Amino acid sequence: MPATSVKAPDPMDIALGAAVRIRRRTIGMSQEALADQCGVSFQQIQKYENGANRISFSRLVLIARALRCRVTDLMDVFDGPDKDTARDLDLLTRMRTPGALELLAAYERLPPEARSSLVSLLRALTPDARVKAVEAA
Repeated sequence: MPATSVKAPDPMDIALGAAVRIRRRTIGMSQEALADQCGVSFQQIQKYENGANRISFSRLVLIARALRCRVTDLMDVFDGPDKDTARDLDLLTRMRTPGALELLAAYERLPPEARSSLVSLLRALTPDARVKAVEAA
């Protein structure tokens, strides 16, 4: 029996799905509500948002209308030069981390002094150089 090939999702599909998820959550819409407006199941929306399934252009138009935005608003990440696009794709991938959107929303509500203290604390707790590099960007 031949080995089954499991192909990883394309980074651009992941980034587009992340952009859909961020927009959906920003406006406070559930996956179920988006699915209803687009005529698909909420599981399909999950697959789109995870990049597991590609979003056809016709479906992307329906999603954008349901999210009250333009298709180009969801695709802005793909408009920059290669270096910026790679960084944006990385950021969108990181935003898929459970709790990332809630953490960012809470961070935005902090006063500047508290933000600075929190970043210093995270730098001290995180030996990973990537975190420091992202903050510097």
